[in-house]
Amino acid sequence: MQNNADTSGLMVAERRQHILAVLERDGKVVAAELSRAFGVSEDTIRRDLREMANEGLLQRVHGGGLPVSRVNPSFPARERQRPKAKEELARAAATLIKRGQVVFIDSGTTNVAVARHLPRDLEATVVTNSPPVAIALSEHPRVEVVLLGGRVRKDPLAAADGVTIAGVRQIRADLCYLGVCTLDPTFGVTTLDLDESYVKRAMVEASAEVVALVTADKLGTVSPYVVAPLSELTWLFTERGVSQEALAPYRAAGVTVTQDLEAEPA
Repeated sequence: MQNNADTSGLMVAERRQHILAVLERDGKVVAAELSRAFGVSEDTIRRDLREMANEGLLQRVHGGGLPVSRVNPSFPARERQRPKAKEELARAAATLIKRGQVVFIDSGTTNVAVARHLPRDLEATVVTNSPPVAIALSEHPRVEVVLLGGRVRKDPLAAADGVTIAGVRQIRADLCYLGVCTLDPTFGVTTLDLDESYVKRAMVEASAEVVALVTADKLGTVSPYVVAPLSELTWLFTERGVSQEALAPYRAAGVTVTQDLEAEPA
């Protein structure tokens, strides 16, 4: 029979609630620190973290755990999440594109907003794997739109397969607006979908500079599939309400961080 208490006197369920509280407070948990705090072995903590990860409560990483992404993969549902913050991020980031540039705009609801906010007098070429981005630009008078081929995944509404990647690799872009699901200083850009990770990685590799528009809830979170290390980002646009302490690792990695937005109430 499994013992539901440990040498610290805590029940297993109670200890795991404490772990979740530390995770929420610090944005991460470290197995060695938890072992000392609870007076149990690191093997016990690793078992806790493994089982909590299986329940979707955290993302298991080497040496500890990180918050899991709470992003809903449904495109219409994501359109309803923090629309004001996304619009403000997009308005600020859309000014980066210069006349004559070739630009990747990756899939994602925030990137659709970027497409809507491109200046009407801008002359540029936008390459995208996102039908919603292409539609948003269909009435722009001066932007040429190149829609990448491939199998369209219905939840993100984006092309993501070998055909898409082959198309990306034929282009050398000046700028890439990367769709970001999760972003963490240690693990960089990660995503929930393996096929999407390959397309995003190809866009990063084919671009001179990379832009990430990230609402506060996505910072310090991690998903299973790696897209790129933090060092690959050029710009990070996020909300003013994010603390300078939280943003310090991004700046230390050489990323230009822009905060010019009021935090939107959750």
